[in-house]
Amino acid sequence: MGLEEKLPSGILLTTVEGLAGYARRNSMWPATFGLACCAIEMMASGAPRYDLARFGMEVFRASPRQADLMIVAGRVSQKMAPVLRQIYDQMPNPKWVLAMGVCASSGGMFNNYAIVQGVDHVVPVDMYLPGCPPRPEMLIDAILKIHDQVRHQKLGAHREAEVLDLEQAAMSALPSEQMKGLMR
Repeated sequence: MGLEEKLPSGILLTTVEGLAGYARRNSMWPATFGLACCAIEMMASGAPRYDLARFGMEVFRASPRQADLMIVAGRVSQKMAPVLRQIYDQMPNPKWVLAMGVCASSGGMFNNYAIVQGVDHVVPVDMYLPGCPPRPEMLIDAILKIHDQVRHQKLGAHREAEVLDLEQAAMSALPSEQMKGLMR
């Protein structure tokens, strides 16, 4: 009962976007960017108990030129923000960003001058993962949701325009101190 028995005459029809999405989804390599306690949970997700190798992600790349998924695990300081942006710019397109933990998503409990209040002020974020620190199961679930996004993404000029719009929106976002309605 293989696939070849279910297809008429052994022909499978698909689109180029569908085939490219399938290939990208199943060959995603994450970049290591562990900054705090969330990095321990990120490392645990690659261990045998949780086994990210099931999804073709067993190798965390130390070089941004070989990675297409940046997992920002932990708090980002003001000094680290330019480095984070430089690593993001060195990654080849298409690229995706996952903000892991409440510190990467919104600054967490560190509401001071030294910590960036959300990594989306530095790079465009595709998925936010809450928790302090989030469990490896939650990270795997977020990665699978990014896989679904990757599978349905457009190709070519439509994708480039979408990325530019997302980056401009992230860079023009108000700092959280200037937003109205925050509880202090």
